Amino acid sequence: MSESKFSLKYCVILPIILVLTVVLFFMPTSWYGIEGLTVVQQRTIALFLFAALMWITEAVPAWATSIIVTVLLIFTVSNGAFSFLLTPVEGGYAEGALCTYKELMGSFASPTIMLFMGGFVLALAATKVGLDVVLAKVLLKPFGTNPKMVLLGILFVVALFSMFMSNTATAAMMLAFLAPVLRTLPADGKGRIGLALAIPIGANLGGIGTPIGTPPNVIALGYLKESLGIEVGFGEWCMHMVPFVFVMLVIAWLLLLFFFPFKAKSIELKIESDGKRDYKFWVVAVTFIVTILLWLIPSDITNLNSNEVALIPFGVFVATGVFEKKDFAGLSWDVLWMVAGGLALGTALVKTGLANTLVNAIPFDSMSALAVLLISGFIGYGISNFLSNTSAANLLVPILTAIAVGAAGTTLGTQLDAIGGVRALLIGLAMSTSFAMILPISTPPNAIASSTGLVETKDMAKIGVLIGAIGLTLGYTLLISVGI
Repeated sequence: MSESKFSLKYCVILPIILVLTVVLFFMPTSWYGIEGLTVVQQRTIALFLFAALMWITEAVPAWATSIIVTVLLIFTVSNGAFSFLLTPVEGGYAEGALCTYKELMGSFASPTIMLFMGGFVLALAATKVGLDVVLAKVLLKPFGTNPKMVLLGILFVVALFSMFMSNTATAAMMLAFLAPVLRTLPADGKGRIGLALAIPIGANLGGIGTPIGTPPNVIALGYLKESLGIEVGFGEWCMHMVPFVFVMLVIAWLLLLFFFPFKAKSIELKIESDGKRDYKFWVVAVTFIVTILLWLIPSDITNLNSNEVALIPFGVFVATGVFEKKDFAGLSWDVLWMVAGGLALGTALVKTGLANTLVNAIPFDSMSALAVLLISGFIGYGISNFLSNTSAANLLVPILTAIAVGAAGTTLGTQLDAIGGVRALLIGLAMSTSFAMILPISTPPNAIASSTGLVETKDMAKIGVLIGAIGLTLGYTLLISVGI
């Protein structure tokens, strides 16, 4: 970080955010102009806006903001808050309904976090034993040497990996395979731009395919289950989303061929694996297959939910020595804590009654349910082009959850049920964040593609806007007409 940016963040932006938060935290509730607002709900609003501003400005890392907010929630709006902030009265507290500190602490080890961590462990083990390279080699081989088919192969393989692995790790791995090829392609041809762009496009679209493909999916499912009591199975999600992803990949392929045609007549990818086929390799391979199968088999057959299944690879790899003490450092703890902070905010939003209070204060009944559904998706898409999709989901999913809670039994709720219900609302938002790929800063895979020096921002924006428009149109059509 440059000295000027450091000074701006810590000497200007951070103090402004802190002062604003303190003012919102302590000012009279009547100043908000929201009927029925309690003191605890006011504190929750202040901390929500604190988190939003911190995530947007990145005054501190996003994961740090999540941890700070969770800690502040525990000490200010839970039954474990400082005594001077609470006034006991008969039947509760004068400040209003509180969360329990256990609910907020539980965000760090919620089933949603376990699901995501299981996916991380599976991906880490696959990389460690070289299974990812073997799979890439096997999966790309059928696409031959025709440049058009190689491009399609890159899109599909990157997307497939991103359904179970970090899209950043997948993009970095595939760039390592492609870098030598990109250098051999004609400098005056556009095909190599298309190949470079295939990496972020495949990674971003692939994340939509599974519940663990990208953090917004996990956040949306976490709120559906923990705040609204709605569970979406791993197989149920994949049954709808994987075909949709494949359709989007074909559309992306055609767009890339149209805008960036190849001059070269053939391309040969040389992917060498130096991993040993020892017992650890086969343990990971078998566990990988079994875990995915158990995720896909309906839970009413196995009596196992996707969160439980996610712990199987963890247990197996620890027991067999595949996952060692040093491997804990390789897990993406920052992402896990960032998601956990969002879940904690959602818990506070619902348990303090703020969700109902806000929805009652806003005339959502005068709005069309379709408008609420589509506007939320466009906002999610727009924000995610400039902010990490995880931060965007952490900001917007709690708001949509509040709308869903408040809309139950109202005209808006009835209209919403007719077009996919709360599932369409939250899952649509998660999906929309994955289409955000118009700038190098939109996602890490975009930045990786930009680092090749082959992709100009205008090229990325052109293809990103088209895929975003088509994806949002087809995605919401799917959610409204078929559901999930």
